[in-house]
Amino acid sequence: MTDLSTTYLGLNLKNPLVASASPLSKKLERAKKLEEAGIAAIVMYSLFEEQIIHESLELDHFLNRGADSFPEALSYLPDGGMYAIKPEKYLDQVAGLKKALKIPVIGSLNGVSKGGWTSYARKIEEAGADALELNVYYIATDMDLTSSDIEDSQIELVAEVKSAIKIPLSVKISPFVTSIPNFAKRLVDAGADGLVLFNRFYQPDFDLDELEIVHSLDLSTSSDLRLPLRWISILQGKVNADFALTSGVHSYTDVLKAMMAGARVAMMASSLLHSGEQAIGPILNDLADWMQEREYESIRQMQGSMSQKAVKEPAAFERANYMKVLNSFRSLP
Repeated sequence: MTDLSTTYLGLNLKNPLVASASPLSKKLERAKKLEEAGIAAIVMYSLFEEQIIHESLELDHFLNRGADSFPEALSYLPDGGMYAIKPEKYLDQVAGLKKALKIPVIGSLNGVSKGGWTSYARKIEEAGADALELNVYYIATDMDLTSSDIEDSQIELVAEVKSAIKIPLSVKISPFVTSIPNFAKRLVDAGADGLVLFNRFYQPDFDLDELEIVHSLDLSTSSDLRLPLRWISILQGKVNADFALTSGVHSYTDVLKAMMAGARVAMMASSLLHSGEQAIGPILNDLADWMQEREYESIRQMQGSMSQKAVKEPAAFERANYMKVLNSFRSLP
């Protein structure tokens, strides 16, 4: 029988499909359906640094009414919706999921600066989370802020969060780093047990009729797989961390590619948001059929089989591939 099991952050998973951070984990009933359909683990939607600070400032505002407080900070978050949820409610939801599900539940913190808010890493652990994913989503707009400043602050943040917990820690990073290998190594040295590649930066559009900024979410497609696939294949075997591939996982072939690049798990959100839990079963069935036809006995057997760890000069290898891609268009008029 084909063995689809894998390990991620020290967790034994029945297969490599993980539901990534999204609204899917907000409702217990939905999470149960994902588990019943075959998902191997669930990452909670993120608790944002701003939410924790917002609550703290709001409390300070009422305790010191009449004094100078922080009206601008109090208006950062939307008035309603999932990401205006109170931090304590988030912890209750982690505990609720953990109690109701048999599969691992991974908490998610989204933040960029050190401070008291990081104490919630320990609170998420105490709520029962099996691991924690730290999402360092940051867009630099300060002209005086250097790339080194940004990376150093994120490394320090990872070290601070890691020191607060005993459960495994993964870090979800951006692809917009000059030297991803060096940054990845520094993150692992700071305490990261796993790396999630990559964070998606949601970009606003303009409404030319209303002259307003439009905030919309474009779901991923399988073509988005290529960027994390490339970097996991480069880093696998060179950085001592478990890799999770996210963005672009929609089919069993996407999962196979992720595994062969060296990922331990393939994280899904867009496909599940679009098609629901019904997308899980066919992927797992097709995955097992493909492996059986080609005499793969286990997922572990193929993990990293197409990575670049055996290539002596990865940079030269990448330049050669770049040239081949350009040459592939020679036939065009």
